[in-house]
Amino acid sequence: MILQGASPETIRRAIDETDPLPGTRGFAGTVDGTLVRDVLGRYPLFVDGDEWAAAPNELDDPTTFPAGHSRPADDAAVPARRVWSLPDPDPVDDERVAVRNLRDAIGSSLAAVDGTNVAVAFSGGVDSAVVASEIDGPLYVTGFPESHDIAAAPEAARAMDVDLRVVELSLADVERAVPEVARATGRTNAMDVQIALPLYLVAERAAADGYERLAVGQGADELFGGYAKVARAPDDPRVDADTVRAARREVLGSLPDQLERDVLALRGAGVEPIAPLLDDRVVAIALGLGGDMLVDDRGERKRAFRLAAREFVPDSVAFREKKAVQYGSLVARELDRLARQAGFKRRMDDHVSQYVASRVR
Repeated sequence: MILQGASPETIRRAIDETDPLPGTRGFAGTVDGTLVRDVLGRYPLFVDGDEWAAAPNELDDPTTFPAGHSRPADDAAVPARRVWSLPDPDPVDDERVAVRNLRDAIGSSLAAVDGTNVAVAFSGGVDSAVVASEIDGPLYVTGFPESHDIAAAPEAARAMDVDLRVVELSLADVERAVPEVARATGRTNAMDVQIALPLYLVAERAAADGYERLAVGQGADELFGGYAKVARAPDDPRVDADTVRAARREVLGSLPDQLERDVLALRGAGVEPIAPLLDDRVVAIALGLGGDMLVDDRGERKRAFRLAAREFVPDSVAFREKKAVQYGSLVARELDRLARQAGFKRRMDDHVSQYVASRVR
């Protein structure tokens, strides 16, 4: 019996009651000879026939085991069946009640984090700041010297009066890490590598400093309406949904794939990730937020989350806007530079992905 992230008793109960949010931060592995993976895919799981593993490089021909599914561990002929789906509760109408419930859920999740030997990946944005607010370990920000994150994170850290360690990157750092990230994640496409690289590099530094676990703010944008395409629904062609709330649910469907990449990158750098904002208690409350609590009538994203965050961080941080990590760190720009220097010009089809693939052959 091998299981990541939860006790066998908890998963047995979740199976018996078809409870998608049984009070965990995710799980994957085997229980009583059955392969299982939680509804949001918070732990990676791969299969190759009757073999399974937590990382793709442990198998000859790995495929991702789908989130929310189960299957006999020793019989690949039996197709995986869906056991859990995300709830779709009616929205809470009272904003004060919704914010209070969210604040309490976040507080409970943060209080449950074992703070021993934990550092925090920090960008200066509200997501990572809320996570950092209740963890005593140091904060790490990474990026090129002139990047947005390197400028914003110290300001937020000063407002919070916390210890910040700055990991300034060079082109050589990115060049070295490209094949390491690609091999750890099993991916060579440009977007995945651009996102995973800064996570990997900041985790690598934290591991070198002796930290075994890294707390991250993953999941907040998906849960709380942080994406422009959600805010612009139904007018944004990147989503099919016709309301903000439905667009948020559509975006949540991308989490298993994203979390697989992030967890594998962080583990490849030598740390185990902790994602308090993806705790089942937080997810359950987030799913009950109405569209106006995700994006208000002025277009401010993550409204309920920002209001709840005021319990944990100063207003200057709670209402700070941020850039996606690949852009805020300038890693995307420098990876493009490396690809062009290696002869993969922009006129070529997906030139950065071609460059990454060439580094792992």
